[in-house]
Amino acid sequence: MALFKKRTVGKPGEWYYCLVHKKVEEGPECPAKDRFGPYTSREEAQQAMDLARERNLEWESDPRWHDAPTGPADDD
Repeated sequence: MALFKKRTVGKPGEWYYCLVHKKVEEGPECPAKDRFGPYTSREEAQQAMDLARERNLEWESDPRWHDAPTGPADDD
């Protein structure tokens, strides 16, 4: 068992948006579970939350993703 975890090395030119610190970072500084990306530019990473909001709205309003309403289950 390893005593130390290998830190993910960031790559120059890859940008991420950290959901915990609410900031843009070059190369992954925070764990993958806490970030969006990679993005190709700093500006694109700065818009990450707006893009996520737009995609969520599209998904929520897409009729293909809504289950048909169900009535009460019959236990008879």
